[in-house]
Amino acid sequence: MTGRTPPLGDQQGLWQAVLAAAAGRCQCRGTCGKSHAKDGGRCPAVHGGYGHRHGTGPVRLAAAPCDPADLALPPHKAAALPKAALAAWCPACLDATTRRTRAALLAAAPPADPDALF
Repeated sequence: MTGRTPPLGDQQGLWQAVLAAAAGRCQCRGTCGKSHAKDGGRCPAVHGGYGHRHGTGPVRLAAAPCDPADLALPPHKAAALPKAALAAWCPACLDATTRRTRAALLAAAPPADPDALF
């Protein structure tokens, strides 16, 4: 997958449409935990560009839900979201935002009842 070659499974061009709407740049605005202050509040990662660390290779943006709460959806429900509910994410921001979202959901969950066996 080089340049703007779509990933496998993008028959309707959804990934290409999301990437075009994002101008080929990650749309994270700090939900990953970084302020991105040096870059105007938006992640500087560009599709096909290189990461800020040596050896990371080219950045490949993914189309995923723009609302961090939707990142916890099961894959079949996330895949059914419309284009307007998707954003372009670099792998680092997507992973960090997903971890933060899941941690927040676990913290908000009521405590489990004690086991009935003991």
